[in-house]
Amino acid sequence: MRLSTVILPVHRWSEGQHIWRQAEDLGFHAAYTYDHLSWRSFRDGPWFGAVPTLTAAAMATQSMRLGTLVTSPNFRHPVTLAKELISLDDISGGRFTLGIGAGGNGFDATALGQEPWTPRERADRLAEFVPLLDRLLTEESVTHRGTFYSAGEAHNVPGCVQRPRLPFAVAATGPRGMRLAARHGQAWVTTGDPKLYESGTPEESYEALRGQLEKLGKACAEAGRDGEPDKILLTGFTPDRPLESFDAFVDFAGRHFSLGFTEIVIHAPIADSMFAADEKVFERIATEALAQLR
Repeated sequence: MRLSTVILPVHRWSEGQHIWRQAEDLGFHAAYTYDHLSWRSFRDGPWFGAVPTLTAAAMATQSMRLGTLVTSPNFRHPVTLAKELISLDDISGGRFTLGIGAGGNGFDATALGQEPWTPRERADRLAEFVPLLDRLLTEESVTHRGTFYSAGEAHNVPGCVQRPRLPFAVAATGPRGMRLAARHGQAWVTTGDPKLYESGTPEESYEALRGQLEKLGKACAEAGRDGEPDKILLTGFTPDRPLESFDAFVDFAGRHFSLGFTEIVIHAPIADSMFAADEKVFERIATEALAQLR
């Protein structure tokens, strides 16, 4: 059982560095950030880049893992991303995990002046993006001509500190994404069923997650995978309110760890936002919750 956090890149580093250091001091397994150009209600406020933020976080921490939840092809290219990831893995001393998914129709989808992709095109792009990125992080030189992405003798020496490459945490709920997670993911990520967020019940969400886990298991079996990836639940997008109190979180975490999840991720509180929460409750969850569950 692992407990991790997400620190949104909304703070100038003079303030943000203390939040990342506190996350490590509180004992979180990992601290992630969103890899967006802007996001939902935070669009009109401060929002910093994921790669520079994580680079700074790598220098400000010692042992906590770092990563994205999640990076997407919306404004990334696998060749340039691979170079940044190898650099991040090196700077962090092999503590980096890439959360990766298809992205959505948010601000990232049109920020480069393009029309937003359809769900099918996002899935098509991710299906090409992930295998090419895998090659770029494991081979010294890659040439590839694809439908969406190409590489011409792209060199990535010396490669990742983590071998054969840094781990992928693939965010997916559909069959194609599940197959990508089965084939390329060291972990799988879900936020639950988005249709249940506003009108569903915690019980319905629990059953939807059970169904997703069953689909993941089937995809792994069909891929001939020996064992399944780690299973990460990013909270904040289900009908549950796990940060409402310490007891609420322990109950939530206990049920979902028992369901098969290996890592639960909670958002660091941000006042006056959808991630507002009591700091004292958050800190107590970080330091005491896992002990209650063992």
